[in-house]
Amino acid sequence: MELTELKGIGKTTAVKLQEFGLNDVMDLLFHLPLRYEDKTKITPIDQLLGFSFALVEGEITKSYVTQGRRPILVCEIDDGTAFMQLKFFNFYYSQKLKMKSGMRIRAYGEVKHGMYGMEIIHPEFSLGEEQPALAETLTPVYPKSEGISQKLLQKSATQATELLLKDAFELTELLPKKWLVAQQIPTLKAALLYVHRPPADANVSQLLNHTHPAQQRLKIEEILAHFLAMHQARTAVQQLTAPVLPINQALNQQLLSSLPFTLTAAQARVVNEIHQDMARNYPMQRLVQGDVGSGKTVVAALAMQAAIAAGKQAVMMAPTEILAEQHLLTLKVYFPDQQIAFLSGKIKGKVRTEVLARIAGDAELIIGTHALFQPDVTYRDLALVIIDEQHRFGVHQRLMLKQKGQASDAQDGQMVPHSLIMTATPIPRTLAQIAYANLDVSVIDELPPNRKVINTVLLDNNKMPQLAERIRNACAKGEQAYWVCTLIEESEHLRAKAAQDTYDELQDWFPDLEVGLIHGRLKSEDKQAVMDRFTANQIQLLIATTVIEVGVDVPNASLMVIENAERLGLSQLHQLRGRVGRGNRQSHCVLMYQAPLSENAQIRLQTMRETNDGFKIAQQDLKLRGPGEVLGTRQKGSMEFRFSNPEQDAELFKQAKVMAADLMQHNPEICEQIIQRWQRQAQELAKV
Repeated sequence: MELTELKGIGKTTAVKLQEFGLNDVMDLLFHLPLRYEDKTKITPIDQLLGFSFALVEGEITKSYVTQGRRPILVCEIDDGTAFMQLKFFNFYYSQKLKMKSGMRIRAYGEVKHGMYGMEIIHPEFSLGEEQPALAETLTPVYPKSEGISQKLLQKSATQATELLLKDAFELTELLPKKWLVAQQIPTLKAALLYVHRPPADANVSQLLNHTHPAQQRLKIEEILAHFLAMHQARTAVQQLTAPVLPINQALNQQLLSSLPFTLTAAQARVVNEIHQDMARNYPMQRLVQGDVGSGKTVVAALAMQAAIAAGKQAVMMAPTEILAEQHLLTLKVYFPDQQIAFLSGKIKGKVRTEVLARIAGDAELIIGTHALFQPDVTYRDLALVIIDEQHRFGVHQRLMLKQKGQASDAQDGQMVPHSLIMTATPIPRTLAQIAYANLDVSVIDELPPNRKVINTVLLDNNKMPQLAERIRNACAKGEQAYWVCTLIEESEHLRAKAAQDTYDELQDWFPDLEVGLIHGRLKSEDKQAVMDRFTANQIQLLIATTVIEVGVDVPNASLMVIENAERLGLSQLHQLRGRVGRGNRQSHCVLMYQAPLSENAQIRLQTMRETNDGFKIAQQDLKLRGPGEVLGTRQKGSMEFRFSNPEQDAELFKQAKVMAADLMQHNPEICEQIIQRWQRQAQELAKV
């Protein structure tokens, strides 16, 4: 049913709603409330509780504008039980004139303890003796975007539920009746009507905590859709053909013997899992998780070895030029006799043409950035795609690179490449099993034996003299230090300027040290020159933006200073800290902060001080930010549940996994319908 069939939705509004992902009336029904407001009853002022939302009504006894640092309109009201204040920071003079003494007012908002008793700041309100009837149900509040008002969504959802009540369109119940009865959960229709129009006597705390049976009913179907889509994608991939890449034991042993270290048991286990995958005739789909410094690059190299030995090509894509260049340097050491090509967006003109010719010709290993999946890049015989720090790429970017290795009629037997995804951003195991249910997950859960635990300290920004002393002492012993500048703005130009300012200031602080500077706006060759000098210990203190977050490996660097650390998330802080502690010296990380700290910032910094374990840090990150941001899927079009939360609903996820297996076995005909209802993009997203 078209959106324009609803009152109040014309063509322009329909386009805005479609841009927001609401294409028809059915989509409106599945656009579920974030929270609820209780406007079904008026609460006497003397019964108000702080930090709760309430509807109050009374007579205005006084209204005036305070003349402080900023004018505030204050309206004092009395309902016969007590007085309270309504405060407006943004107001019109006409509003002040209307709020006369003796006028009746009804207001809704969050109640707080003010200096003179209870108060509500910026309430919704209506004036006059004739007040509208109280709401019969709790008022839903919906997720919205710019240009779409809450009132529009509320009115549209009300019309959609009225149509559902009248059976104006078909809403098929897809879950088997035996399940509904056995688990005492409502039908889909009953659940949707309840969440959009909860009765006045509804259990408000259950609804607000998303634990009401009606909400659980919707969650379970959404989670089912996710697992079914992932299983469908996994099965579809297994129907495709990939080159069989048996392991060449002699070459494998040759590479292992050339390493200056022995693989950890965890690395050896993961390499074995990868080799088993690549020896099959359908595409490997494996995610390798490993904490900072656990040695993922050598695992990737041993996978590449299998492709090279078979006379085919392997490609490795990284999100930043610095990380891609680091991989290039490492792989040149591992493969001194192989043809290696490097491609990034900054390589232009004649040089680019030459690199493209090598990729289409004799190159065996290809390393680079986003440039690797541009239309003019053609591969000779791509058998393995490795994507590093995969969460930094959008879904469609990852898919485009994978499609470079396959013909359009891959289902008819054409080859598709094996796929290996790597991340140093640890994801809690339960979340990984949900998000990547279509992938095999390997975890390198062991650090090399010589790695020392990094000592992390917190330091107020005002304590620069103590920090300066620490830096001088470290450099006097022949060690090196990083100084990371953080800036909230996303502009690379502003980041570079901030780094330049810090560089100028620190040169004054440390006239006896060689200070270097690196940021995203430097030319590729200039960045490399700075990194080469730092690696050779010709630079003692390196000022950098977060461009060094991943991939930089200088064993002699033992001190990491992160200024304004409170601005960064846990994952980024952990990645930056991992740039030190790579040699056999005791390393330190100093997190500088600007007081006062928000509660979340305090938790983040305290977590960093207490643990070096990436998986514990990831678990805390999940609590603070939610699954969409931890996985890097918000804005990237991947696993974003509308209603479910992998951490809060852990039991439901376990239950849904069992139910999905049961459905596929006994009711395969409804699996596709469940997927289509909840995940319109699921098949494409799951391919990556």
